[in-house]
Amino acid sequence: MTPLMRRRVLFAAPFAVAGAAGMGAFAMLRRMPDGQFDPHAVDAPVLGRMVPDFALPALPPGPGFDAAALRAQPRPVLVNVFASWCVPCVEEAEALLALSTHLPVWGIAYKDPDAAATDFVRRTGDPYARLVADRDGLAAIDWGVSGVPESFLVAPGGRIVWHKAGGLTAADVERLARGQG
Repeated sequence: MTPLMRRRVLFAAPFAVAGAAGMGAFAMLRRMPDGQFDPHAVDAPVLGRMVPDFALPALPPGPGFDAAALRAQPRPVLVNVFASWCVPCVEEAEALLALSTHLPVWGIAYKDPDAAATDFVRRTGDPYARLVADRDGLAAIDWGVSGVPESFLVAPGGRIVWHKAGGLTAADVERLARGQG
């Protein structure tokens, strides 16, 4: 290959990569209205598995929890991972409050100062029967969290049977309240 040809190939390479990325983005956007692409359909690696081992400090005013407490529950529990700086977390607050009348909701404050997390819960309403702080975010990694909010339905005995990446909706509340998580 001559130096001139090599220079042309190197010059064209970024344009080819940008074109391929643009075509991929266009294909995803085109499938969204048809329901063929759901950006919230995140495959949770923990789905069907036992809750991961973790022990996190409690946030006032209630008791905290750990993996052993979740595994010991005689009925399903929804574990909700949230943060005070998360806009979709504010949007799902009403759904969590509605769901908490049907199902225990336990919260994990993700990478949040304690005061910010407790203030968030006070402002948006408190659906949480138990609340803990994942200050460094390491427990969330074990849960397979890819962003906040995320929710996990834990069956009696500690098996994760349902997962939702993104904020809960009224339809999610209805489905979970009927026991169809």
